[in-house]
Amino acid sequence: MLNFALNSRDMLSEFGKILIFIADAVIFLLIALGVSALLRPRKPNPEKLSTYECGEEALGSAWLNFPVRYYVIALIFLIFDVEIVFLFPWSIVFGKKNYYEATQGTWTWFALAEMFVFIFILALGLAYVWAKGYLDWAKPQVSKPQIPNPLPEKIYEKFNQEQFAKK
Repeated sequence: MLNFALNSRDMLSEFGKILIFIADAVIFLLIALGVSALLRPRKPNPEKLSTYECGEEALGSAWLNFPVRYYVIALIFLIFDVEIVFLFPWSIVFGKKNYYEATQGTWTWFALAEMFVFIFILALGLAYVWAKGYLDWAKPQVSKPQIPNPLPEKIYEKFNQEQFAKK
């Protein structure tokens, strides 16, 4: 019987080993969360249950319209982040001397030229975005509110000068 158990364990595929690893990780996570739920103190109060916003009181609604420029910058960041993901393994393989010697340098120079073309296309895209002005941040224009007021502005200016003169 023991012999059969050893043989069946040896026959476990690599995917089976990964599945066992994932199951162990999930079980460990559930045990850790359960123990922490049992041990932590439960003392809710209104301040603990309020929304935390960088140490400031949360005011207004969170459903605001963001400028489209945020999304453009995020997409450009994502493109160049993916570029790094492609360049890193290439640079590791490109630096191996035995690959260079095995191909007598033919594929190495081809791979180098291919990466320069890849970087050139991305740089061309960045230049296009830059030339179109998508990277320029929109500065808010300060405008004085137009509120119909029966009092002349000189009264406000005098009041402000008196207030600031006292300090």
